[in-house]
Amino acid sequence: MKYLFAQAGRVAATAAVAALAALPGIATAQDYPSRPIRLLVGYTPAGAADYVARMFGEALSKELGQTVLVDNKPGAGSTLASAALAQAAPDGYTLGLATATLYGIDQQLYKARYKATDFTPITRLTVSPLILAVNKNLNIADVKGLVARAKAQPGKFNYSSSGIGGSPHIAGLQFEKATGVHMTHVPYKGGAPALQAVAAGEVELSFGTASSVLPMGTQGIVKMIGVTTSQPSAVAPGLPALAQAGLPGFEFTFWFGLYGPAGLPAEIRDKLFAAASKVMADPQLRAKLASNGSEVSTSASPAEFGKWAGVDGKSALERIAQAGVKLD
Repeated sequence: MKYLFAQAGRVAATAAVAALAALPGIATAQDYPSRPIRLLVGYTPAGAADYVARMFGEALSKELGQTVLVDNKPGAGSTLASAALAQAAPDGYTLGLATATLYGIDQQLYKARYKATDFTPITRLTVSPLILAVNKNLNIADVKGLVARAKAQPGKFNYSSSGIGGSPHIAGLQFEKATGVHMTHVPYKGGAPALQAVAAGEVELSFGTASSVLPMGTQGIVKMIGVTTSQPSAVAPGLPALAQAGLPGFEFTFWFGLYGPAGLPAEIRDKLFAAASKVMADPQLRAKLASNGSEVSTSASPAEFGKWAGVDGKSALERIAQAGVKLD
């Protein structure tokens, strides 16, 4: 009889452990990952975010021994992908590539229902500059010439961006504040059409990602006059930093980070952090990303990343709020 009770107890204990392991969010780093991982990206294929996601995803697949599938969900300023991530099971099998807009801009402009606390920050992956490009027929050689021309023709200069509330838009707002020049913002559906608008003369200028600007700038289709980092950047060889070319103190970069849903077990978060840090340190991957305009810049820890991203996100939100930006 005692044997039967002992045997029953062991069976019950085994069943309880199995039941706990099957619950969403209950997982161990030892077993993780045991199936493919989905990486959500809120932007269209072939853009800067998609390139970072695919290069990183491929490397992470090799490191973890499981396929990382990039899932593009563009729309509503990347909030569709972020909303899907916030609602995903916190088991490490749904991750997302996101940026500063999680910390207020999405909620203010797109009425997103999620909050920053609905996500688990893992690490920053890349930091990138923007490049200031102008229509070549303006015959403007540098930023001082641009500011002088815009001030001489108040209300005549327009700038394009890849969308309301995105990094190129925020950079334009920062440029207006730094120079005292008022310009009209014209949003387009993506970085490529925003730069095509500059080339066609639909707008006078744009702040764009290196992947959007460099192909047109190196061919002379648009005129590149500066990069938004505080010092010249290897991403855009030969271009001066705007801070050194007439706008002291001007600096703007955008970043992409790796996130999971809230409640991601610490063991899995830390395993992903370690794996991401390792693959992003690979010289070949860093070179590939740099060739497309993204500089690797991983965080010291998930906690450090979360704190830093919150501060940066708040700063981006303040710029949008102060400018009175709203969706029509």
